Amino acid sequence: MSRKTTRLEDIARLAGVSVATTSRALNDSPAVNDRTKQLIWKLAKEHDYPFRRYMPAGPIGAQGTIALVTPRPQGREGRISDPFFLELLAGVGEAARERGCDLLMSHISPATYDELAAAMNTSRADGVIFLGQSSLHGAFNRLAAGDHRFVVWGADLPEQDYCSIGSDNFSGGRRATAHLARLGRTRIVFLGDLDPPEAMQRHRGYLEALETAGLSVDAELIVPAHFEVESAEAAVDALVRRGVRFDGVVAASDQIALGAVRALEHAGLTVPGDVSVIGFDNVPFSRYSRPALSTIAQDTMKAGRLMVSKLLDHGGATAGRSERVPTDLIVRETCGG
Repeated sequence: MSRKTTRLEDIARLAGVSVATTSRALNDSPAVNDRTKQLIWKLAKEHDYPFRRYMPAGPIGAQGTIALVTPRPQGREGRISDPFFLELLAGVGEAARERGCDLLMSHISPATYDELAAAMNTSRADGVIFLGQSSLHGAFNRLAAGDHRFVVWGADLPEQDYCSIGSDNFSGGRRATAHLARLGRTRIVFLGDLDPPEAMQRHRGYLEALETAGLSVDAELIVPAHFEVESAEAAVDALVRRGVRFDGVVAASDQIALGAVRALEHAGLTVPGDVSVIGFDNVPFSRYSRPALSTIAQDTMKAGRLMVSKLLDHGGATAGRSERVPTDLIVRETCGG
């Protein structure tokens, strides 16, 4: 059916429900169950029915609408209050504004393929940006096999069929570790959760830098910590109380680095005199903490522009290609040089 000939009655017939139910579903009425609503929205999209005029989709005159969806948290993903994700949201928002698009923040937090598909089929937007991969790599591959327009913020993983935009985490982890090794640090801790793909890649960069510097890998110096100040503070506090000797910390995020600095200061150790610390993200508080935090910067403005352009320019030659945003070492006070 073409856009000109598809009527409300046609969608109702295809869905096997009444015209009234179809109308309610397109208006997101709570009187219609989610399964029926998903089916009707899916049919409306497939048959180019102009259903958005019946549904709230932002101010009149927008060139398009982008939905932001955060998968169920794994590590830091899904935590909108995380300072890095606030920076990333700002990057997406500025890019959308430049393109004359509105943003919708979804309340859903998908954790399975079916939930991802439902997020796509029931979205009122022209496309979806998923802020994080969580453990959904395989599910995103399945989603990419269908006619879905979406982009994922996350790592570039083996056998990936969907488009992802993310930072060069491997290079960032390697550069942070290599810098501490050049400063003469020989017992360098990697502090962070290794489950999320991005943190895992930062850890791989850490391992390669140790090997290049001729430093041995000590399993006792690879310390799990969630992407929270309190978790990192507790992890480093436990390390100090056990009497483990270390003189450097490469943290998987700035929040983790800040927790490490707090724990070291509570233990009577100086930063960077006794222990050098480097974070990852370059969020605003890293500049204003005392001592100011050395970190690996991620270019969230460029990342936002890339995600929005990949979503909107889906017919271009490079639209489906994943890309990595360069990272940069920002040297401040916590590493001592």
